[in-house]
Amino acid sequence: MPRSRAQRPRPYEVNVSDTRELLHAAVEAVGGVERPGQVAMAEAVDRSLQGGGHLLAQAGTGTGKSLAYLVPALAHPGRTVIATATLALQRQLVERDLPRTVEALHPQLRRRPEFAMLKGRANYVCLHRVHEGTPSEEEDALISASEAAEGAGGPTGKLGREVVRIAEWAQESETGDRDELTPGVSDRAWAQLSVGSRECLGASKCPYGAECFAEQARERAKLAEVVVTNHALLAIDALESAPILPDHDLLIVDEAHELVSRATGVATEQLAPWTVTRAARRAAKLLSDRSADALEAAAENFAGVMEVVPEGRLEALQPNLAHAVALVRDACRQAITGIGEVRDKTVAGEDAVRKQALASVEAAHRTAERLLEENPYDVVWANRGERFGASLYVAPLSVAGLLRENLFGDRTVVLTSATLKLGGDFEGVAASVGLGAEGRVPEDAPLPEPSEDAEADASADEDAPPRWRGVDVGSPFTYPKQGILYAARHLPPPGRGDRPEMLAELTELVEAAGGRTLGLFSSMRGAQLAAETLRERLDVPILLQGEETLGELIRRFAEDPETCLFGTLSLWQGVDVPGPSCQLVVMDRIPFPRPDDPLMTARQKAVEENGGNGFMAVAANHAALLMAQGSGRLIRAMDDRGVVAVLDSRLATARYGSYFRQSMPPFWYTTDRNQVRRSLAAINTSATKPD
Repeated sequence: MPRSRAQRPRPYEVNVSDTRELLHAAVEAVGGVERPGQVAMAEAVDRSLQGGGHLLAQAGTGTGKSLAYLVPALAHPGRTVIATATLALQRQLVERDLPRTVEALHPQLRRRPEFAMLKGRANYVCLHRVHEGTPSEEEDALISASEAAEGAGGPTGKLGREVVRIAEWAQESETGDRDELTPGVSDRAWAQLSVGSRECLGASKCPYGAECFAEQARERAKLAEVVVTNHALLAIDALESAPILPDHDLLIVDEAHELVSRATGVATEQLAPWTVTRAARRAAKLLSDRSADALEAAAENFAGVMEVVPEGRLEALQPNLAHAVALVRDACRQAITGIGEVRDKTVAGEDAVRKQALASVEAAHRTAERLLEENPYDVVWANRGERFGASLYVAPLSVAGLLRENLFGDRTVVLTSATLKLGGDFEGVAASVGLGAEGRVPEDAPLPEPSEDAEADASADEDAPPRWRGVDVGSPFTYPKQGILYAARHLPPPGRGDRPEMLAELTELVEAAGGRTLGLFSSMRGAQLAAETLRERLDVPILLQGEETLGELIRRFAEDPETCLFGTLSLWQGVDVPGPSCQLVVMDRIPFPRPDDPLMTARQKAVEENGGNGFMAVAANHAALLMAQGSGRLIRAMDDRGVVAVLDSRLATARYGSYFRQSMPPFWYTTDRNQVRRSLAAINTSATKPD
């Protein structure tokens, strides 16, 4: 939760030369090379901490942005929270960057700041479930974890073996953190021995509360000066009523281009027949027959109505659907009251059963109530999945207002990523997180003089928009010399068919590159078709997302330079393969959101109704961010060379094409297919020459 106005921290004063000296020591300690952009970013973070408002810092790949924000954060006397999107970066910070930087700065700071990692409760194994078993009679409750831990006979299937392994690991682990369990286990197995915050008994009521891994992690975070967490937990802390993160003066959001999607995910709720049925089953033994029958009947009625509900956005709930949702709401409300009235001592671990049942019923009640409110700032849609059937979803039309109110309070916020400038400026990303153009101040604007009366300052700023700066510190790479951006102008615009011309062009490019290709596709069907086609036409290995774990696919892609890797959304971001294995990045088309995407369509319509350009503000922004991230997969080291090929003629011919090109690294741009093939062949020849 944001700090109160009266608690706003006083600006701290740091000499710029001191920052440079500290950064230099840290870079030497990690064996890196100090770069001008890194220095510029560290100074920009300092400037914001001294009262210069919030900061959007674009730092290209290779800048060393982690150290650029860690150094001023560690020098800062208050607490810092760092939120990242990927597990890889969290591990890098906690296991490598922070320990080395703390030791490097110790002589100058004369202290060793403590740091800790904090995740959501479900990321830690639950000792109550390990010892007492899963409090449920559902079909997926396979084995008593206490029996598993004691080595008793259990199921021999893969899922059962995974549950046994988790339980055994929990006896030895110091943290109980799922990410430290190697090899990993399936989500279904982990769910057996973990709980969410709403299902947790609470440390005071749980017999294992004193040993609880999640509680110990929270206690470590309370004592630490630097807390590393993830975007999801940050969003939960900001958007929900119960604070999770400790109070902090500085918030650093790395990989900030993903913050809006993570916050949207946290604020999105689902109501499906199976979730109501599960709630009814979990609560059955804790309710009177009348309440249990009412909840079961509401679930059955809702399931029947959902069978005929069409997919897509629902501007309003049809009367029969609204009635079915109201029955669910009322039955859940009755059940919530009833769960506290009936006690069944024949139920093993009754308190855990009760807590789990209450969590399920309350979730269904909360979502049903939200759906019936028909809030104009919410978007409701129906979706039909293969496994669980039809579901209703409700999500905020925008999270910008929520983030503006709850994130940018009386703390300094630094948002950083390699892709924050879309179309050449910060305005699009800033607006998406709640920072309006009216709050932007020039980078060279003088800092406000600190006042002796912080409370008076706060009162004066009560209605002022959050002040922010945007700074692009560049990249150490010489993109125009290291890479080519190729737009296939001659291809017909993408349609719904198989695009044989695109597949022919893709074949020629991969052949010229000698493999070495990361193929980024806008759909799984497109990736599968391309993989099947090129496997028939070329004698190079083609890996396809979904045929192996993502980690294994990336490992094989990196190890064999002739290998190609094709896939969809997961590959557009986070693939870091420097060297000769990735010298051609192909995008099959501009990745606009699907025209039937209910949330994107609603957001686009809302912008248009307010006089804006909905297509550019929503669809183009979405696509530009992905293209910026996707093209960033090519140049990962100083000696990398290659081509980003966009097999969508609209990049060259449409009026919005320049917007996308300005969002991507400044590669040398061409539409000459022959030149690109010659360049790829030359790069391939150079890469295959013996040392």
